[in-house]
Amino acid sequence: MKRLISMFVLTAMTTGASVAAPAVPSHIARNGRGGYNVTYSYQDKVKTGWYTVARAGISLLSWKNKYSFSDTTQPQAQDNFSFKPVFDGSLAIGRHLDYFWRGELELGYMGQFSDSGYGLNFDLSAPYLMASGYYDFTNGLYLGAGVGLAMPITRIDGASATFEVTGGDRNKTSVSPMAGVMAGWTTKLDDNLVLDIRYRFAGFRGSTQKINYTNGTGQFAAESKIDLIWDNSISVGLRYEF
Repeated sequence: MKRLISMFVLTAMTTGASVAAPAVPSHIARNGRGGYNVTYSYQDKVKTGWYTVARAGISLLSWKNKYSFSDTTQPQAQDNFSFKPVFDGSLAIGRHLDYFWRGELELGYMGQFSDSGYGLNFDLSAPYLMASGYYDFTNGLYLGAGVGLAMPITRIDGASATFEVTGGDRNKTSVSPMAGVMAGWTTKLDDNLVLDIRYRFAGFRGSTQKINYTNGTGQFAAESKIDLIWDNSISVGLRYEF
């Protein structure tokens, strides 16, 4: 009788424990080291991990533009541009590496900024290509960093009929290393669409551009030199997950 009671109690305890213990989610599995592996395919339908994202926003660019002229009547000047707003748009393809990490390749465009001074018209824009890694937190926030190439495009022309650019690097495209850090927040809109709000701080080098010009009194040369360009950008993106 005691054996029957003991077996009944043991069976009841085992059954109760199995009922009380929550089922382990399908995306979590024990590994051989006593820990857990978390896989990305935990959604209602299995996904490939690949995604595309389109972003649009504003870049606030800061840089110094130094001018030097062979014409002694022109001043040697420097313009300090701070937080000049330009359009920032990009397309990217990415992949979730696991539940927290993902990688992304982004093709974007910053521009176009225009300015006039010292008898010249100046334009600046910057296409770029960037490879980035991101870490996603469980609350939707994320951090990231990336490296790539920026291709700043500058154009200098005369601001009037009497101040005319006659030669040199009127249009110049340079290639510069680019690096940046990112922070943002995402939220799911449905099974495939994700809203992505991102801040990026990045930097790349500008270019040195030499031109020849006439101002009605003779032929002269000028040089425009841009050092580092700093970018603070805020963008809103829509991500589609396959």
